[in-house]
Amino acid sequence: MTRFIAKRLGLGLITLWLLSVLVFFGTQILPGDVARRILGPFATQSAVNALNHQLGTDKSVFVQYWDWISGIFHGNLGTSVATRTSVSSIVFPALWHSAKLAILAFIIVVPLGILGGVLAALNEGRFRDRFISVGGLSATTVPEFVWAVALILVFALWLGLLPSTATAPPGSGFFSQVEYLVLPALCLVFVLFGYIARMARAGTIESLDADYTRTAVIKGLPYRTVVRRHVLRNSLLPTIAVVATQAGYLIGGLVAIELVFNYQGIGQVLYRAATQKDFPVLQSAVLIVGVVYLVATLLADLAYSLLNPRLRFESAA
Repeated sequence: MTRFIAKRLGLGLITLWLLSVLVFFGTQILPGDVARRILGPFATQSAVNALNHQLGTDKSVFVQYWDWISGIFHGNLGTSVATRTSVSSIVFPALWHSAKLAILAFIIVVPLGILGGVLAALNEGRFRDRFISVGGLSATTVPEFVWAVALILVFALWLGLLPSTATAPPGSGFFSQVEYLVLPALCLVFVLFGYIARMARAGTIESLDADYTRTAVIKGLPYRTVVRRHVLRNSLLPTIAVVATQAGYLIGGLVAIELVFNYQGIGQVLYRAATQKDFPVLQSAVLIVGVVYLVATLLADLAYSLLNPRLRFESAA
């Protein structure tokens, strides 16, 4: 188990380093001048050159990369060129906001998606199977901002049951914050339910046709016991991979939902940093989203190894 975890961590760290290189050098080739963006089009070239020197953007890209990555290792993400405040004070509060929305969405959609997929598999070819499969995939094809507008119209404007924004007033309690996050979380449920249910259905159908399932039935075990002890344990393997890959999306890919619901999450930070050419914020935010992906996939690998020890031994070999 130790070799398995060490191997996964090593591969993850290499992936993060490659991501940092791609993100940094990718931002360097973007058009525009940072100092000119801050000072405006009417500033003199000497003032622009002086600000570029002050920000360090006139150094070679290799020196800038080393300054940035070495600062991260020392816990310093740098300073925003747009607000002149620390990147940490911008990124980490937004990351916490996105995490709250992601956790609420996961609590709703993961059990619901697994239950729907298993129910569809147990009724393969019947009306329930077609309803869950077609309905879930149809909901997935609708963009999240369309779901956001539709839910705001129905539940906020017409029925008046829920707030139209996701940002709770300062000092709001736990349940009040949850109330403000329900609508954006429901948007994510509609978008993600089809993926999770589809994978759970496929895994359950495969497990139902496996030899160990037929052996358990022949031994005379009750059907519910067979499904609970033998089918579900193996059918969740492909579902875990889907859930892990959606974790990064729920943290850093919700730009449209955060804009519609005026929610200050990491997606909005990425959008503002890209439009303002605030490279320190953009680079650090993308790297943090990469860390979220790394942690999610590592947890998925651990869950894989616990559900199927053969994968652990084969990977560590």
